[in-house]
Amino acid sequence: MYKDNSLIPSESVRLAALGILAQAPKSYAELASEVRHFSSRIVGPSLELMGPSLELLRVEGLVKAEDEAADHETAVLSITEAGRDELRRLLTANLRGPIGEVNKLIIALKMRFLHLLDPADQQLQAEILADICERELARLTDLRQHHAGDPGHLVPWLDHDIGEVEGRLDWFRALQDRL
Repeated sequence: MYKDNSLIPSESVRLAALGILAQAPKSYAELASEVRHFSSRIVGPSLELMGPSLELLRVEGLVKAEDEAADHETAVLSITEAGRDELRRLLTANLRGPIGEVNKLIIALKMRFLHLLDPADQQLQAEILADICERELARLTDLRQHHAGDPGHLVPWLDHDIGEVEGRLDWFRALQDRL
């Protein structure tokens, strides 16, 4: 984690793996495939994200093989109590600055596994995500105002970006109301 309690990119893989296993045990091969599929559909193929081994989760005691005699690829893994604690820590971590590729993945993972948190933590995460959108909207609006008279295509592009952020903000506010 970064000093501001936000996730480093490789922790998104941990979040994905632990969230998947919190829902149902999987073999190592199934888990790796599902993590790779989900993350690559959000951010594209990334060595930065897939670099950390899922085996480390086992070494750290966050997951365990249900049958220790099974081979590495077919062993069915399940989440441990320490893994559930780590999952909660990762799900409640902050997000950094503007919504970039890695933050999109982390938000998607939070949305995928938010239901695994207690209601108060779910509500807090929705509030944090709305706050991030508000900050991003303020930043983009300020930039747009500064360049309002400039020639070129920056202002229309910023209008498009602002519209997307406003849509995300509305969605997170509606989520808060549903929780």
